[in-house]
Amino acid sequence: QVQLVESGGGLVQPGGSLTLSCTASGSRVNFGAMAWYRQAPGKQREMVAEVSNGGTTFYAESVKGRFTMSRDNSNNTVILQMNTLKVEDTAIYYCNAYAWTNSGTGGYYWGQGTQVTVSS
Repeated sequence: QVQLVESGGGLVQPGGSLTLSCTASGSRVNFGAMAWYRQAPGKQREMVAEVSNGGTTFYAESVKGRFTMSRDNSNNTVILQMNTLKVEDTAIYYCNAYAWTNSGTGGYYWGQGTQVTVSS
């Protein structure tokens, strides 16, 4: 069973910073790309950032230059450092990972989500 556990959300003023963390675990599974998505009220879920297991990153245009995603493969943990936060960054942030077994069975998994609120 694959589990993704997120932490680090909260309330911050505009211009502030927050760090999100996500640790993936599972028995006899391998992890591929991991990503952060977010969903604001009344909006569709969107990808924010992604990192491959080789360390290649991708960022949505709306967060480029402000957010940085990193990965520690030794413990399947990804970090999303969010700087210069804006009110429009307010959303529930979800961790996502692709995992597969040695028999080749694979799929995408989601964390439970963590609330990020940017408000004065």
